[in-house]
Amino acid sequence: MEILSRLLVFMSLFSGLVSGFALLDLPITSFEEGYTQLFGDKNLFVHKDGKSVRLTLDERTGSGFVSNDLYLHGFFSASIKLPSDYSAGVVVAFYMSNGDMYEKNHDEIDFEFLGNIRGKEWRIQTNIYGNGSTHLGREERYNLWFDPTEDFHQYSILWSDSHIIFFVDNVPIREVKRTASMGGDFPSKPMSLYTTIWDGSKWATNGGKYGVNYKYAPYIARFSDLVLHGCPVDPIEQFPRCDEGAAEDIRAAQEITPSQRSKMDVFRRKHMTYSYCYDRTRYKVALSECVVNPAEAQRLRVYDPVTFGGIPRRHRNGKHRSKRSRVDGTESI
Repeated sequence: MEILSRLLVFMSLFSGLVSGFALLDLPITSFEEGYTQLFGDKNLFVHKDGKSVRLTLDERTGSGFVSNDLYLHGFFSASIKLPSDYSAGVVVAFYMSNGDMYEKNHDEIDFEFLGNIRGKEWRIQTNIYGNGSTHLGREERYNLWFDPTEDFHQYSILWSDSHIIFFVDNVPIREVKRTASMGGDFPSKPMSLYTTIWDGSKWATNGGKYGVNYKYAPYIARFSDLVLHGCPVDPIEQFPRCDEGAAEDIRAAQEITPSQRSKMDVFRRKHMTYSYCYDRTRYKVALSECVVNPAEAQRLRVYDPVTFGGIPRRHRNGKHRSKRSRVDGTESI
């Protein structure tokens, strides 16, 4: 009965999250309090304030850190400034995972930042895995409405038992609703929060066409305003613990407002360049959680008729190359 009572309290805590999350003035977690270095030796540097971290990638190694606690649901956030100039092949990741505990059936919720050649902008990729469902893949990719190398911008993940929402500067950019047919594909086991920078030359930029060029190293990613606002899981009892302060903050959160919903629609219309929900080369029928938006579908078909329209790919020689229409717009986020 005690476990059932605690579970009901836990579920009621997150019941207000299912339709969205408005960022509150949440407490910042210091590095010493909330995190441990994962790898990278001196390539990880914690500033004197204890709340700002610098991760470096050079010829020797990348670097990263991980939360001290496991969490089952919550709100996780960081302000990030990405490396500038030539950054092809560089991957900066802000994500949740339990791969160290569940090697063959791990869960994951990803923000991945993919570098680019000089003159081309960074791209964001989001993805989720549940119960080792890596054979499916639920990726989306986007451009941004700002230069993420010029200043800090906030990237956030909301995870409840029924929803996952990704935010950029408090603008929701993606919402995943759990469906019964997803089964274990929806992340449902306790996870740690990871932050890393590493060499993804084999895939990150144009499918590996452009790799990391270390003459531009070191590549430095900066992090501040680190938020761990969820229910930590006791490693022995394997049950989430939520303090009253966190519960009050979560209860005070607003639903996604009409304004936020409108901004999300504008963002996706202008900046989304890939979504698995519309990829007809991978999925002849969209997966169960996909809510197909006709306007999104049409725009992506124009952007890439092969991937999103199911049109057979034509063989091209060096003299004949197809042109993609550029996705532009006049609205601002």
